[in-house]
Amino acid sequence: METTELLKRVRRIEIKTRGLTQQIFAGEYHSAFKGRGMAFSEVREYQYGDDIRNIDWNVTARFNHPYVKTYEEERELTVMLLIDVSSSREFASHVRLKKNLITEISAVLAFSAISNNDKIGAILFSDQTEKFIPPKKGVQHILRIIRELIYFEPQNPGTNISGALEYLINAIKKRSTAFLISDFIDNGYDDALKIGSRKHDIIALRVYDQRETELPDVGMISMKDAETGKQVWVDSSLRSVREHYTRYWQEKTSRIHEVLQKLGIDYTDIATHEDYVKPLMQLFKKRA
Repeated sequence: METTELLKRVRRIEIKTRGLTQQIFAGEYHSAFKGRGMAFSEVREYQYGDDIRNIDWNVTARFNHPYVKTYEEERELTVMLLIDVSSSREFASHVRLKKNLITEISAVLAFSAISNNDKIGAILFSDQTEKFIPPKKGVQHILRIIRELIYFEPQNPGTNISGALEYLINAIKKRSTAFLISDFIDNGYDDALKIGSRKHDIIALRVYDQRETELPDVGMISMKDAETGKQVWVDSSLRSVREHYTRYWQEKTSRIHEVLQKLGIDYTDIATHEDYVKPLMQLFKKRA
């Protein structure tokens, strides 16, 4: 991509997502994420209505009277974007590539973060960590992240969510709000999610294309796995084949949702042919 075209695309994304942030997401973002990062303030005597989970048992035992720990909202958060750049993001059957949807969502979250004086960073991952952008503030920093998402070419085609989460845990010592943005075409990330969610506030954004949910009746078609390169011929005219395809998608979706719910991780699914504003707003309101 030529530099002039790249700059135009960056500018178009900046204008659209910045406008959405100012008009729609700013207040919702603050309600959803401010107060999630809490710093210890002091210990005081227990008062009626205090949360018993905040009782400081050591101090209580020392003075033979209940005392509670109090906390205050941290003035700024660290927001991390864990962005899947594997080959499967290059797929599209309708309006846009999954890659382009991921870029816009990332830009909205980034502008929302800096509008609330938060730092924003990114981890671009395939089946390895491809690039780490340390968290910083400022519009120029966000534009760098957008440019990377448009221009970046990963070295590997696969997906390793566990590896990305392990990198997050090692690279970011302070508790952060981490958006995991992926199509979740991967297996075996349950343990990494469990460990990661203990240290960081993880939110899962699953991006998918409508064609991944069902197979059209168009006869013999060639299907290729973008991440493995494996290619097969499928007779889509067979009802049993189409039903198996749909059932596989539904079972995989249920499995992903089950894992996220079990771990208490907030999530939403976002389709490439739909407006991403509604599912993001619903997610923010759920957390508020």
